[in-house]
Amino acid sequence: MRHAHASRDATHFYMKNETTVLNNLIETLKDGQEGFKQAAEGVSDPKLKSLFSDYSQQRSRFATALQSEARRHGETEPETSSSAAGALHRGWINLKSAITGGDEHAILAECERGEDSAVEEYKKALDDGLSPSAQELVSSQFADIKAAHDRIKSLRDAAKG
Repeated sequence: MRHAHASRDATHFYMKNETTVLNNLIETLKDGQEGFKQAAEGVSDPKLKSLFSDYSQQRSRFATALQSEARRHGETEPETSSSAAGALHRGWINLKSAITGGDEHAILAECERGEDSAVEEYKKALDDGLSPSAQELVSSQFADIKAAHDRIKSLRDAAKG
């Protein structure tokens, strides 16, 4: 009998932990969504504008998918805000000044930094022992996050001019 109780505690811990991990990713994605939105508004190159807008929308879709996943695991109120109500954190802190300067290379460099932190958060999450369904979702998003990171890095390298 005691054994069943212990495993129930473990499951509870596991779900709490998973919720925390998913909420961290949701926050990271919300930061990226906002960061890319601001970057899109800050560049004049139409190709970059459209790329940043696409990434912003992608982050929004990813966050929504993770919120649904968290709800499926019994979390009633998954994270819905970015790290501080519209304030950009983690890798995105210097984006505003890059945009003010209007320097596309600097904006790309800040986006790359934001993406570095997203890649790190995803790596940590995948090492955190998620449930199979969450692991699959996070893993598939991670492939796209890495692709975005590499694309931005190569654009930044090319923008050095």
